[in-house]
Amino acid sequence: MVTLAHRMARARFRAWHRGTREADFMIGGFFDKHHAAWSEADLAWFEALLDEDEVDVLAWALGAAEVPDKYAGAWMQALQKLDYVTI
Repeated sequence: MVTLAHRMARARFRAWHRGTREADFMIGGFFDKHHAAWSEADLAWFEALLDEDEVDVLAWALGAAEVPDKYAGAWMQALQKLDYVTI
């Protein structure tokens, strides 16, 4: 049985190991700032987002591409603020 703690740890690893530094900072930084407030449904949303190409996620976060309906909402708006990125 996979616990919520295990899912969070896996999501953190996946968020910080996307393939490019830009994606790591954006997606990993978003995870670090927000994961403590997530419900199980929120974590499921983020896990689905992690399955997407990082190029697409970056484009949605930067407003360069339209966000698919399944990702639109409060958490995508938080991702688009970029106030969580620290370098």
